[in-house]
Amino acid sequence: MAEEDFRIRLLQIADYDEVFLLWNRCAGMGMRSLDDSPEGIRKFLERNPRTCFTAESLPSAGGKRKIIGVILSGHDGRRAYIYHTAVDEAFRRGGIGRALVAAVEKAAHTEGINKIALVAFKSNGEGNRFWEKMGYTERQDLSYRNKSINRQNE
Repeated sequence: MAEEDFRIRLLQIADYDEVFLLWNRCAGMGMRSLDDSPEGIRKFLERNPRTCFTAESLPSAGGKRKIIGVILSGHDGRRAYIYHTAVDEAFRRGGIGRALVAAVEKAAHTEGINKIALVAFKSNGEGNRFWEKMGYTERQDLSYRNKSINRQNE
């Protein structure tokens, strides 16, 4: 897909249903019941209104636009973090993922952020190869840890 066939725009909560379906079609995604619910995503977007993006196909004559990619990103004032990056399998290898990442990097830079981090499942080979190509290196000096403090967030 050529860049003139899609556009990158800010993600809106009105996009949730279509984005959620895309996330669920993509292998390697880890979805949580509360964090990734409409309310969880709404809270994330309210906190990060200028750093989350969708890619949408441009409609042909009489056609309808379709969300074909998404990326969530937020920051804590020091570091930005990327979450839930997905491109519809039918549209991969057309520059959409690269354009989404570029949008996040530009937004982070605009907000004064100098470093971006992300977590990808080790079993997500395709995703890890993508991030490597994008210049995101795997850290060998860290242990990633987390703790779920709400049992309802499966």
